[in-house]
Amino acid sequence: MNYDTFVDQVAQRTSTSSQRATELTQATLATLAERLTGGEVLDLAAQLPAPLRLPLRPTPDTEAAERFGAAEFAARVAVRAGVEEAAARDAIRAVFITLREAVTGGEFDELVVQLPRDYREMVEPALAPGATLRRR
Repeated sequence: MNYDTFVDQVAQRTSTSSQRATELTQATLATLAERLTGGEVLDLAAQLPAPLRLPLRPTPDTEAAERFGAAEFAARVAVRAGVEEAAARDAIRAVFITLREAVTGGEFDELVVQLPRDYREMVEPALAPGATLRRR
């Protein structure tokens, strides 16, 4: 999936502009990079368009996954994107659905395995049958 398609899908799913979808996507990916192990972040980044790789760059400090729950994940995305937490949760779901469309070879499933059960509300929409169908 190319960059414009990714952003357009997030924009449609969040009913926002492409600019806002870009901000929400970057905030979600940067937070996800903190939550995943460095190796998983690199695996995910390898399958995404170059502009989406920037927030996924691991550093020596991020090689180990930080341990934080879904509420903290949503709070971090909200702060990064400058939105309310409810809007952040909607954006996170939209980004996860779009990520599932964008990556291949079970990479999304490997990502989900690293997240605790309390992320279920944000991740399950991406796992639901038909979730990978594009909305029009």
